[in-house]
Amino acid sequence: MKYKCIIFDCDGVLVDSEEISNAIMIEMANELGVEIKLDYALKNFAGKSLKNSFEHIERLSKKLLPNNFVQEYRKRSYLAFKRDLKPVKGIHSLLDQIVVPFCVASSGPLEKIKLNLTITNLIERFENKMFSSYEIGSWKPNPEIFKYAAKEMGFKPEECVVIEDSLAGVRAGISGGFDVFGFANDNNKTEFEKEGATVFFEMDKLYDLLNEKE
Repeated sequence: MKYKCIIFDCDGVLVDSEEISNAIMIEMANELGVEIKLDYALKNFAGKSLKNSFEHIERLSKKLLPNNFVQEYRKRSYLAFKRDLKPVKGIHSLLDQIVVPFCVASSGPLEKIKLNLTITNLIERFENKMFSSYEIGSWKPNPEIFKYAAKEMGFKPEECVVIEDSLAGVRAGISGGFDVFGFANDNNKTEFEKEGATVFFEMDKLYDLLNEKE
């Protein structure tokens, strides 16, 4: 493997949380009279900051969100995670194979990263290797969170590879000078490839793909 460090996104890459969190977003938007489908939410909210997503809902609703909207979203989503969250299929076996340093860099707050990794029994693998956009005040598609993670791990961007599942994250990695592997589906495969990401569909296949890159 040519890479000296692997930087994982969290939601949708390590933990299977995107549909859970977006279902809560849809539920709360619907309560405000804004009808949003899951495909729309995944396309427009995945990988982006909550602030960006909430502003998007405000534009659709044409009115300000309630003052407690953020707190209520956190409360409902955390309860849903504790009840339903699972690791992405194949991620534990992948991490067992990796011999180079790895970390997680997420747009979510550190509290959420720790919660999600604890629920899915991944937390011990990422102790002292968790980096949040909230620590630096910069969110994807800006590349700073990946640059920050690489620097904290002791590597340059060109020595690292980013594993992402959102268009915002893919763009952040590419613009930051990283190689990016996009954990894709049929809906975003073409977009990922246009941005310059190497696309894959199963976590079980990623280790071999990483080793093919020389």
